Amino acid sequence: MDHEHEHAHEHDHAYLHEHNIPHSHPHVHENTKAVVNRLARIIGHLESVKKMVEDGRDCSEVLVQIAAVKSALNNVGKVILQDHIRHCIVDAVEEDDQQAIDDLCAAIDKFMK
Repeated sequence: MDHEHEHAHEHDHAYLHEHNIPHSHPHVHENTKAVVNRLARIIGHLESVKKMVEDGRDCSEVLVQIAAVKSALNNVGKVILQDHIRHCIVDAVEEDDQQAIDDLCAAIDKFMK
């Protein structure tokens, strides 16, 4: 019974692509745990920056820490983008899924601002 279910899912997925029906790909990649851990550290760092502001710390120190948070966030974004290209976009190209490629271009545009 499980084999039939898997086959039906594959058929459904192909059908969605063939008929340009919007759907979501599962987004579980090799770096998911690392990304979640990095995001948790960034959240902690940002909480520290908030506390610095609340405590009236020097603005220059706060700005340096904000720059560090921004850099860390950009780096985690790059990991997500690389995973997306290696997995989702490779699949999209193989399946001639232009919408996924257009979505990636829009996401890059927003990410790079």
